[in-house]
Amino acid sequence: MELRYVVENNKYKDINQVLKKEFNISSRLLSKLINNHKVLLNSKPSDTRSIIKENDVVQVLLDNEEDNSNIIPTKIKLDIVYEDEGMLVINKPAGIAIHPSLRHYTDSLSNGVKYYFDEIDLKRKIRPVNRLDLGTSGLVIFAKNEYIQECLIRQMEKGIFKKEYLCIVCGTLEKNKGTIEAPIKRKNNSIIERCIASNGKPSITHYSVEKKYKDYTLVRCSIETGRTHQIRVHMAYIGHPLLGDTLYGTKTDLISRQALHCYKLSFINPATKNKQIINSPLPEDFIEIL
Repeated sequence: MELRYVVENNKYKDINQVLKKEFNISSRLLSKLINNHKVLLNSKPSDTRSIIKENDVVQVLLDNEEDNSNIIPTKIKLDIVYEDEGMLVINKPAGIAIHPSLRHYTDSLSNGVKYYFDEIDLKRKIRPVNRLDLGTSGLVIFAKNEYIQECLIRQMEKGIFKKEYLCIVCGTLEKNKGTIEAPIKRKNNSIIERCIASNGKPSITHYSVEKKYKDYTLVRCSIETGRTHQIRVHMAYIGHPLLGDTLYGTKTDLISRQALHCYKLSFINPATKNKQIINSPLPEDFIEIL
């Protein structure tokens, strides 16, 4: 993958201005690129101080090989819903972790992506951009290089990167839409569980009812903040825990995990600078309930 800019109208004085204004490359990454001779002016390695003129071509090569041997490759069936030179988007099933851990050292989604990268001879680190809980299904982006990862994380911090979820909650909601603004913190003496607390981190969830049933409701949620278990904690807080969420609600025979699915991602693709929307269908266990 490469970034390319043709200088026009003497808009910038030097390469540094192009790299900062056109590509928004961080200083840390820029140092790496310069040291590895990956910044070119008219096809020749250059540094950031080089003066540029109209019709000059500035290129940034994002093709450096990286060591990813810290993750064991495991053949896992990946539901790839989108792929380009800069990213891989996977529809994650419930029950699979994103990162390797002591309990999921070889069977995480990252292990499957490492196997896939080996298959296509892509020697890059494994970089998941967004996170989903073990029992949550839906869309996960893996950046294929550091630049794409940086850009997408920056978009998350600025609220440009949007994540939307569908969930099935217990009971029927009185309001068809609303906003839950309640701070969240880790529960005392617990590594996993979160709770609402006045000294927690600000947390905002918007919800709207998609369809009401006798004993449960299909709800669409979007989050302004990305706290751990945010939707699960907020829906339980208003008295409607997610169906099957044994941590914040109760067990059910209808579904074997919390009924939460990340069905939509929208962001600006850093490579094309165009808005991108990616969707995934409802998982089978949702369809069986609804």
